[in-house]
Amino acid sequence: MTKIAPAIASLFPSELPLQLRAYDGSAAGPADSPYVMELTSPRGLSYILTAPGDLGLGRAYVAGDLVLHGAHPGNPYEPFSLLKDHTDFGIPSPQKIAALVGALGIRNLVPPPPPPQEHLPGWRHRVEALRGNVASLATWGRHSQQRDADAIHHHYDVSNTFYEHVLGPSMTYTCAVFPTEDATLEEAQENKYDLICRKLDLKPGQRLLDLGCGWGGMVRHAAKHYGVKALGVTLSREQANWAAEEIKCQGLDDVAEVRYSDYRDVPEGDFDAVSSIGLTEHIGVDNYPAYFSFIEGKLKPEGRLLNHCITRHDSRGSNKAGAFIDRYVFPDGELTGSGTIVRAVENTGLEVQHHENIRHHYARTLQGWSENLEANWDACVAETSEGTARVWGLYMVGSRIAFERNEIQLHHVLATKTVDGVSGYPLRPDFGV
Repeated sequence: MTKIAPAIASLFPSELPLQLRAYDGSAAGPADSPYVMELTSPRGLSYILTAPGDLGLGRAYVAGDLVLHGAHPGNPYEPFSLLKDHTDFGIPSPQKIAALVGALGIRNLVPPPPPPQEHLPGWRHRVEALRGNVASLATWGRHSQQRDADAIHHHYDVSNTFYEHVLGPSMTYTCAVFPTEDATLEEAQENKYDLICRKLDLKPGQRLLDLGCGWGGMVRHAAKHYGVKALGVTLSREQANWAAEEIKCQGLDDVAEVRYSDYRDVPEGDFDAVSSIGLTEHIGVDNYPAYFSFIEGKLKPEGRLLNHCITRHDSRGSNKAGAFIDRYVFPDGELTGSGTIVRAVENTGLEVQHHENIRHHYARTLQGWSENLEANWDACVAETSEGTARVWGLYMVGSRIAFERNEIQLHHVLATKTVDGVSGYPLRPDFGV
């Protein structure tokens, strides 16, 4: 009978870069590898066979049926660097499927229930709508307010305490900007907020709208250091509650507010500046025109927009995320090239003034978060679960590698509401570096 490890190894598009061991005692891959993947159960085998590629491997890993030896689960950077380009199994040929069934048994092609950390895929939303378990596809369609709220809840309402352990005191879940090589993560997050405030040319007495404000870091920084009246909105109730407490603790109640709300429900207007830090990834590429039109309508003449967004290195491929990221990390998240964002901004009538790529800074930011997760692993597991902590460990190192390899980037796009040719923008940028 064919052994399990060689059979699984045959699914990989090239030779295994590390060793794979299976519960039947078989092994495949280099025997001298410092890193070993151990498949510990038939359930893990079924995960891999019924969802070949990153989703099946991810399910087995999150469930604890695929154990990685030689690296900490909170920061498996080195072995994942070896594996990252080897998990696209493609669609097995009928001959390959027949061989696997003959070798491993048809019972292993029955999909086990996925780990509880997995979010419903898009097709399940459609099925639930047809069954009458949700109101309708109109209210639960991709990037509807109801479905966006559900997606944000899945990722951001895990536990504020968990995020405190991973993100650190800044509670900032977006790319930092490191002013020097030896700057700490906290210093870099403070520097990021200050850079955005300078790009927006914030001045005392002005009004700022921060869309997708998270735990309110930008709102507090702008109100405290630039004297503006700042409103932030988030679809995460946990974030809004945490932010409200922190605003009160810092005595900023009269100038800073974080509201639990969809950005589309903000009634106020006439803002001097709008910041969008890490929200564009969630709204869907097809919704860019409506999104940036909404922002344009909220700005005063000569007002400024700063859009901070993860992008792809080009606009040629699919906007959709990979299966593991979509099910476990950012449901319905979409990425495209920065040119698509610039075009959408310009098509609303806003004038793009400055465009900057800071992808190296996100790789370093993710390194810091992974190190925090590793250092606080026991506390993070106790606060959530080992499966949830494994999801974060896996996705953060994967994202770090993608930034390092220029597969994804992070762009700042600065634009003004220019009316009758008057933008309020200086002859040269005055926000420094």
